[in-house]
Amino acid sequence: MRQRHIKGLEQKLAALSHHLVPDPSAQKGRWQTLGTPNAQRLYIEVGCGKGKFLMQKAASDPMGYYIGVEGNENVILRGIEKLELLGLQNALFVASYVENILDWFDPGELSGIYLNFSDPWPKPRHEKRRLTHGDKLQGYMKSLKPGGFLEFKTDNRDLFLFTMEEIKALDLTVEEQTENLHDSTYTAKETLTEYEEKFSSWGKSIYYVRIRKE
Repeated sequence: MRQRHIKGLEQKLAALSHHLVPDPSAQKGRWQTLGTPNAQRLYIEVGCGKGKFLMQKAASDPMGYYIGVEGNENVILRGIEKLELLGLQNALFVASYVENILDWFDPGELSGIYLNFSDPWPKPRHEKRRLTHGDKLQGYMKSLKPGGFLEFKTDNRDLFLFTMEEIKALDLTVEEQTENLHDSTYTAKETLTEYEEKFSSWGKSIYYVRIRKE
């Protein structure tokens, strides 16, 4: 759905620029220097939308540092405003799209990656744009520490099946997997995105998988 342009967007983003990372590639290998003294783990949510999920994670985990990535500035402003209101010190945003995660992070720099309700890019000719395409999965796994994880949620069954095939082709370690997250015992159902809250209230299945780096 097309987002309505927010009046005075540029000025509002400028006023909250202390919550933004202007050049994520310049932080490669040194993201921890942005964190609070207690931060011991670094996480990223690619496609964080309005920040509901990210804010919950940051608020519940003061020892972690959370980076929210969202290329739509009209959307990310809402997340930044939430962060300002909550006063959390262990989260930041990047108003951009990430093509290759290794342009921003060194190998082994991340503890966890969240991909929530990514664009399914349904046409076959666009499959390389999917955030769970094998090429991107390989980059994610390189950016993770040993024992690090990637969690993926979607309401799109075709995208989920595609993702599982890509995971299988790369022989990645699946820790958790379900085609109905909110009817499972997995703790991933406890932290919801805006989309997830809406879809689950409609009784729509949420597909979920968690993979771990050996």
